[in-house]
Amino acid sequence: MKTLPEKFLKPYNGNEVEDSIYRDWVASGYFNPDNLKSENINKDSNGKEKVFSIVLPPPNVTGVLHLGHAYEDSLQDTVVRFKRMNGYRTLWIPGTDSAAIATQARVEKNIQKEEGKSRYDLGREELVKRVSKFAKDSEDTIISQVKKMGASLDWSRYAYTLDDKRELAVTTAFKRMYDAGLIYKGNRIVNWDPKGQTTISDDEISSEERKAMLYTFKYSKNFPISISTTRPETKVGDTAVAVHPEDERYKEFVGKTFEEEFCGVHIKIKIIADKEVEKDFGTGALGVTPAHSQIDWEIAERHGLEKKQVINEYAKMMNCNEELDGKKVIEAREIIVNWLRENDLLEKEEEVNQNVPTSERTGGIIEPLPKLQWFVDVKKEFEIKKSKITGIKDGSKISLKSLMEISVERGDIELPQENFKKIYFHWINNLRDWCISRQIWFGHRIPVWYKGEEIYCDVNAPKEEGWIQDEDVLDTWFSSALWTFSTLGWPENNPDLEKYHPTSFMSPAYEILPLWVSRMILMSGFHLGEIPFKTVMIHGLVRDIQGKKFSKSLNNGIDPVEMINKYGADALRMGLLSGTAIGNDLRFDEQKVKGYKHFGNKIWNATRFVLEKTLDLDQKINIDNLNESHKEIYKNWKEKLKDITTDLENYRLHLASEKLYDYFWKTFADVIIEDCKKEIVDNTPNKISAQNLLLILLREQIISLHPFMPFITEEIWKEIKNQDDDLLLVTKWSA
Repeated sequence: MKTLPEKFLKPYNGNEVEDSIYRDWVASGYFNPDNLKSENINKDSNGKEKVFSIVLPPPNVTGVLHLGHAYEDSLQDTVVRFKRMNGYRTLWIPGTDSAAIATQARVEKNIQKEEGKSRYDLGREELVKRVSKFAKDSEDTIISQVKKMGASLDWSRYAYTLDDKRELAVTTAFKRMYDAGLIYKGNRIVNWDPKGQTTISDDEISSEERKAMLYTFKYSKNFPISISTTRPETKVGDTAVAVHPEDERYKEFVGKTFEEEFCGVHIKIKIIADKEVEKDFGTGALGVTPAHSQIDWEIAERHGLEKKQVINEYAKMMNCNEELDGKKVIEAREIIVNWLRENDLLEKEEEVNQNVPTSERTGGIIEPLPKLQWFVDVKKEFEIKKSKITGIKDGSKISLKSLMEISVERGDIELPQENFKKIYFHWINNLRDWCISRQIWFGHRIPVWYKGEEIYCDVNAPKEEGWIQDEDVLDTWFSSALWTFSTLGWPENNPDLEKYHPTSFMSPAYEILPLWVSRMILMSGFHLGEIPFKTVMIHGLVRDIQGKKFSKSLNNGIDPVEMINKYGADALRMGLLSGTAIGNDLRFDEQKVKGYKHFGNKIWNATRFVLEKTLDLDQKINIDNLNESHKEIYKNWKEKLKDITTDLENYRLHLASEKLYDYFWKTFADVIIEDCKKEIVDNTPNKISAQNLLLILLREQIISLHPFMPFITEEIWKEIKNQDDDLLLVTKWSA
C-alpha cells in the first residue's frame, strides 16, 4: 500500500527546497526555448510555432536589487511561465546594465573615502579596471538575487551592456547613425553636473523641493518692464525679455532694444514677442537667458538671439566683471540682490517652494550649460530602406521622431494603458535632440578619432598612427536602447533575431517610459525597420506602507532576500502581485507577505490531506469517474479557470492571483474538501468519485498557481504528477 511522502509530515519550508528546485529547473534546460519539446509547442493557423519573447529590463550593477526589481521580476516571470505552459516557445533573456555614471560615481566615492584619491590621481586605465571589478562583483550578487525570485531566464543567453557582443552592437549603431547624418557634434544646452563634471540624462536628476526667494525687479530705473526670477545671478547673461504677442501692456515695447549696466555688467536686452510666454503668470514677462535655460535657448533659436554664457563648468561666474568673475553662483546671487536693493530696483521678495534639480549620484545642483557634445538628431529625415512598420513604405524619408509616433499611433505597438500612452505622446511631441556623450571613463567609448582637422568614425580604430580617440563615453541609454535586438545577436546574422524579434512584451516602471521605451522604439525603427516589442505594460513603483518612496535618507528600504528568507519567494511574489493592477503604485506590506506564507501552508496542508485520503485509490484519476454532482463542481471550477486564464492573457495578474487564492482557500479547502471528507471517511458509494474530484482539482489548481508560486507548486507536483509527466515548469496549462 502507498504511504504518505515523508516531507508532508512537517510544515512546508521554502528555504529548504527553493535553491534545489531552481537548480533542477536550470539543469533541465527548459529555460532555453531551444530545449523545449516540439510536442509541447503549439502552432498558429499557418502552422508556424507560437513564440513569446521578453528581454529583462537590465538592472544596474551598482549594488543589490530592491523591491522594485523583485516586483518586476515576479511580474515578468509569471507572464513567462504562463506562456510557456500554454505551448509558446518562450524566451526570456537576462542581462545587466553597466549604468556607467552611477557605477563610476560609486567607485570614485569609495576611492576618495578610503585612499583620498581622485580619478585623475589613478588615471583612466586604473580607474576603469577598478570600476569593472566592482561591476563584476555586483553583477554576481544581482544574478543570485534574481535566481532567488525564481525567474525562469535563459542564462545561456545572458548579456551585459559592456560585453564584447554589445560593444560591437553599440559601435555599429553609432557608425550607421553617424553615416546617416543623425549623429552630430554640436553646441547645445545640456544637464551639467558641476560635481561630477559630466553631462547627465534626465533620469539621473533628482528633484528636491527647497525654499527659495523669488525676486521681482527691473534691470534699471529706465527699463520699462519688471521681471521675476529665483536666480538673479543668471540675469547678467540675459539678452532679451519675452512677452506674449497678445499682451497689451507691453505691445509698444516689442522690437525695441535697451542697453543697460546691470550690476556693473553691460547687457543688451531686446523685447520680443513669443507665444510660449504665459501672460497671466507673474509679470507676464520672461527674462531670457539663452545659455542657462533649455526653454530660453529654444526662444533664442527662434528669434536669433545672442547666447552669452556667464556660468562655467564649476558653477562659477564668467564673462561678467572683476567683482563677479570666479564667484560661486550663490555668492554672485547675494552680490546682485544687494546691488538691486541699493539701487532701489528690487520691487518684491517672496519665499516660494522650488524644485531644484540635483544629480542623483553626486548631489550637485544641475546647471543647464551650453556644451560641445554629441547628439542624436531626432528631427532630421533619413531613408528607411526596409520597413515592417504600418504606414511606412520601403525607401520612405522619415525622422526618428515621426517613426516613434507612428509605431504607437498606428497600433503596431500596443500601449493599452491610456494614461501612459498620453505621457508617451507628450514626450514625443516635445522631443529634443538627444545628448549621448558623457565626460566619464567607464562605458562605451565614442568610436570617433581625430588627427588635426580630420575626423574618423568606425567600429575599429584607424590602423595608421597619430589618431587620438574621443575622450567621452556614450550615455548608458544608448546601449540599453539596443537591448531588444543586441541581446539577440545583432548586428551579426543570428537566427534568434529572425525568430524572436520583435519581442512580445515589455513591462518596465513608468519612470523610464520616455527615457528607455521610446528610445528602444527609435533604435529598432532605424536599425531594423521594425518595432522592438508588440505590447508595453508600464508598471508602477513599489512604495513603503505609508506610500513613501524607498530611499536611503528615510531608511525605509527593504531587502527582498531578507523577505524571502523570512517568508519564502512564493509569498513575496504573491504579496507583490496581488491587489494592485499593473500601472498603479503599490504599497509594500510585510503582513501581506506573511499572509501569503500562511496561504502556502494552506496549500501544503490541503495537499497532505488529499494525498492521505487517496492512498487507497488504485485506479488512475479520470473525470469519467465523477458522479453528476462532482461533475458540476468540476464544471464550475473550469469556468473559474477560464476567467482566470482570460485575466492572465490580458495581464490582469492582480485579479488572476486573487481569484486563485479565493477559490483554493474558500471553495476548495473550506467547502469541497470538507464535503468529500465525509464521503471518503464514511466509505460511501461516492468515495471514489470524491477521491477523483479532490485529486483532479488539486492537480489543476497546482498547475494554475504555478506561474505565481512556482516553488511550492513544483515541490507538490513531484508527488501528484503522473508517471510520464515532466516538470511542472513545462506542464500544459489546464484551461
